[in-house]
Amino acid sequence: MLNENFLKGKGALITGGASGFGRGVAHAFAKRGADLVLVDINEELLEKTSAEIEKEHGTKVIPITCDVSKSDQVEAMSKQTFQELDNIYVLFNNAGLGTQFGRNILRIKEDDWDKNMNVNLKGQWLVARALCRKMKSQNFEPLAGKVICTASLAGMDVDPFIPAYSISKVGIIGLMQLLAKTLAPKVTVNAISPGYHATGVYLNSVDDMIITMKHGNVKTPLNRVGTVEDVVNLVVFLASPSSNFITGHNFTIDGGIAEVGVPPFLTKDNIY
Repeated sequence: MLNENFLKGKGALITGGASGFGRGVAHAFAKRGADLVLVDINEELLEKTSAEIEKEHGTKVIPITCDVSKSDQVEAMSKQTFQELDNIYVLFNNAGLGTQFGRNILRIKEDDWDKNMNVNLKGQWLVARALCRKMKSQNFEPLAGKVICTASLAGMDVDPFIPAYSISKVGIIGLMQLLAKTLAPKVTVNAISPGYHATGVYLNSVDDMIITMKHGNVKTPLNRVGTVEDVVNLVVFLASPSSNFITGHNFTIDGGIAEVGVPPFLTKDNIY
C-alpha cells in the first residue's frame, strides 16, 4: 500500500504553480509531505496560493516569480531554489500559455508563434536544464527524482486552428522523450496530455467548458468535462513510487474524446 507521506523530506518544484493544474498539484504534494517551490509569472496570485497552501498543510512553500522563457530569470530561480531547499525530487514542468483559436499555420503572426515556442517549449527546456543535472546527482534510492511535463492532446493530434500551440506541445512530448533518455537511470521523465478541462482558463467554470465543447463538437464517452482533480491524480501517481518503472511516456487524460469539429466562429475567410 502506498505511503501517503511519500514526499516527506523531499522538495517539489512546480512551474505555473499559482493556478490551474499547478495549484491543484501543489496542494496534493503538500498534503503528501513535500516542501514546495512554486514558480509563476503572476506575483500577486503566487503569493496568495503560497500562503493558502502553507496555512492549510503547514508545509514550507517558497514562491518565486519567474518568466520561464527568460534564461537569466530561470537561472536565478534555480539558484534560489537550491539555496533554500537541499533537494528537488519532483519537477512538475507545467507553465505554459493557454490555447487561442486563430489563423492557420500559413497565416499566423510571428509574435504568436514566438510566444508559444518561448513559453511552452523553450520554458520547459530552460527549467529542465537548470534543475535536472543536480537532480540526477541526488542520493535518493531507487530513483534520484521525477520529472512530469505538461503537454496537451493538441500535441498528439495537431489542431490546424491552434497551430503554434499545437507545435509547441509536439515539441514538449519530444523534449520529454529526450530527457527520459538523458536522465536515465536515475530520474524518470513522463508527460501528461490533458484534453478539455475546466481550469483557470475557463474561470473554473464547468458550464463554460461545456459550452466550448459543444461549439467545437467535442464528444467524450465519459460524458463530462475534465477537472483539475483528474489531472492532479495522474500527476501524483507519476510522482509516486508506484510509477518507478515508467519513463519516456506521454499519458493522455481526455475522457476518451471521440470527435472534434470546427468551432462555428471560425470561418473559411479567417482560417485559410
